[in-house]
Amino acid sequence: MAFVTTQDGVNIYFKDWGPKEAQPIVFHHGWPLSADDWDNQMLFFLAEGFRVIAIDRRGHGRSDQVSEGHDMDHYAADVSAVVEHLDLHNAVHVGHSTGGGQVAR
Repeated sequence: MAFVTTQDGVNIYFKDWGPKEAQPIVFHHGWPLSADDWDNQMLFFLAEGFRVIAIDRRGHGRSDQVSEGHDMDHYAADVSAVVEHLDLHNAVHVGHSTGGGQVAR
């Protein structure tokens, strides 16, 4: 399992499938879901040659269950930590529900 630790010490889980040099697509789930809810879409785009990444937002799935930091600023910072850790460039971000707010931030 893959994790990145944010500046405020929260471990964020992410899935990273596919060729590292391929066009990345990052999936952001809604409340109260997890990265697993994107598996069908990830498998589709993986078969099309994309690199696909899905993140468990803090407090969801396999990420740390924390009582603080549940706001768009923290969510966006968590995404930035994953993007920087994976050295992603020109990624396409797809969000559902709260994940859409994350993407817009």
